[in-house]
Amino acid sequence: MVHSELTAITDRIQERSQVSREVYLSRLKKDAGFGRLTHLSCGNIAHGVAGCSKSEQQQMLKPDTKNYGIISAYNDVLSAHQPYQHFPTLLKKTFETLGATSQFAGGVPAMCDGVTQGQVGMELSLFSRDLIAQAVAIALSHQTFDGALMLGICDKIVPGLIIGGLHFGHLPIVMVPGGPMHSGLPNKEKVRVRQAYAAGEVGKDALMNAELESYHSPGTCTFYGTANTNQMVVEAMGIQLPASSFVPPYTPLRDAYTQQAALQLHQLTEQSDHSFGQLIDERCIVNGLVALMASGGSTNHTIHMIAIARAAGIIINWSDFDAISNITPLLAKIYPNGPEDINAFAQAGGTGFLFSQLLNAGLMHDIPTVMGASFADAYTQEGQVADHSAGVTWQKGPSQSSNMEVLTTFEKPFDEHGGLRLMQGNIGRGIVKNSAVAKELHQIQGPAFVFDSPQAIEQAYHDKRFTTDCVIVLRYQGPKACGIPELHGLMPIFGNLLDSGLKIALVTDGRMSGASGKVPIVLHVCPEALDGGAIGRIQDGDQIQINMEAGVVEVLDAQPPLTERIPVMPDLADQFHGTGRGLFGFYRQHVSAAEAGATTFALPGEEYI
Repeated sequence: MVHSELTAITDRIQERSQVSREVYLSRLKKDAGFGRLTHLSCGNIAHGVAGCSKSEQQQMLKPDTKNYGIISAYNDVLSAHQPYQHFPTLLKKTFETLGATSQFAGGVPAMCDGVTQGQVGMELSLFSRDLIAQAVAIALSHQTFDGALMLGICDKIVPGLIIGGLHFGHLPIVMVPGGPMHSGLPNKEKVRVRQAYAAGEVGKDALMNAELESYHSPGTCTFYGTANTNQMVVEAMGIQLPASSFVPPYTPLRDAYTQQAALQLHQLTEQSDHSFGQLIDERCIVNGLVALMASGGSTNHTIHMIAIARAAGIIINWSDFDAISNITPLLAKIYPNGPEDINAFAQAGGTGFLFSQLLNAGLMHDIPTVMGASFADAYTQEGQVADHSAGVTWQKGPSQSSNMEVLTTFEKPFDEHGGLRLMQGNIGRGIVKNSAVAKELHQIQGPAFVFDSPQAIEQAYHDKRFTTDCVIVLRYQGPKACGIPELHGLMPIFGNLLDSGLKIALVTDGRMSGASGKVPIVLHVCPEALDGGAIGRIQDGDQIQINMEAGVVEVLDAQPPLTERIPVMPDLADQFHGTGRGLFGFYRQHVSAAEAGATTFALPGEEYI
């Protein structure tokens, strides 16, 4: 039986979304009438098959043959995406054995947030999500496919693929992960070296060696950042195969899962009620949010999940996140929430064990999935390599955790509440990752140190300005100002300040990497400074209170009150050009607030309002 409060939250979302969801579903019904061989002209089809072999052409033209699109975010810059180079060949061979055809429909851009951390390119990062969605639309606009496979794993790529896929939601679609790299230098040691470098205690050679030992092979980074949170959440939504998220690349089981994705997609074409847009309903979204909270996932998903939901005509907000966090215990401790990485989580029992705990507690909906079976039946299983055939065989997942320090039970949670919390007060509304912060830092009060750029904070640190407990305020980092970049490059500085004995916190309208932890950080503050938010009126010396337990962030006894102050507006001209930023002016001008998904796309039915 589903938990009564989870049911109530889901009901509220359904009621709030009724009009936009109906608009979305009606569009799906209309789009379903466009068939590959019935809608396209002979010339259209001839162009679409001209690049195929004669045997493929003959097969494609048979009325009962299914043709599938493969969309990939492969490139060599992203370690997680490098293995995708080989996936299309394997998938095409698998479809061929099924009497089906497939085509590489399109590649989508993919940038590495690790490469762009602290660099100008990071200001394009979030906007790349909407660009990826548009690239998906271009790939599928040929209307030559009966279904699609989406190959992507990292930060903005997976949300972008899903949003684009939802605009072709009448098709069956399966998400295909690539898996994490094997564990390298422990994350705790990597952070120690970074802090030592920031403090001037070690040189660049030591830092470079530590980084290379951490990021050392193809696959996702092993910490529980946005990329691995993507996989956790997407699997919880039932649009990716069970237990497929954290299988390393270039292994027999990874290849088997890739083949199984093709097999599963082929089966879904016979199930008209399992289209992508039908599967991603309000219950599906709620399942993703529960998994996010129970695992202590990335704060970035407080933006991405809202944008994904909106694309399906579903309206959620941070109050829904907070309500789910209040009833969902923290059952996983993966770095930065704890010392161990994603491989340790998988070895301890992985998603199958986590989901079984949540299902038994009534904290997940038993939703339909890409498996054709219900979530409870399929997603407590795990795959094994099948004997001499494509795909995997399924067996019941583990009934016990093999490492209770990484993955625990509902009866013995790491925390009674989930990993993220809504913060609000006279500064606005924001998000904090409470699971990564020590309890003694959940309440902080101190004077404000106000900055308008991360470079100014770095300079203040080197000038030794931070000598007392304080709350650092970093503004003009929101979507409209500069694309709401991640500010993870500041973490070594913050870590050193904490280690020196100071109690510090950060309040910002920018973002942090999913790998960020240790420091109390109120993120994504809305309204942002450039949108008239109160964060733009805070002054040096204002007393700021942060209370994670109460969900409060506010300026105390502000004189004059924040509402009566004139915002301080810096010169932002340098943020609009260089490294391609000039091409993204449209996004800055039309992007919504962080709590509305920081997206340039309208809610279904509101395109012309």
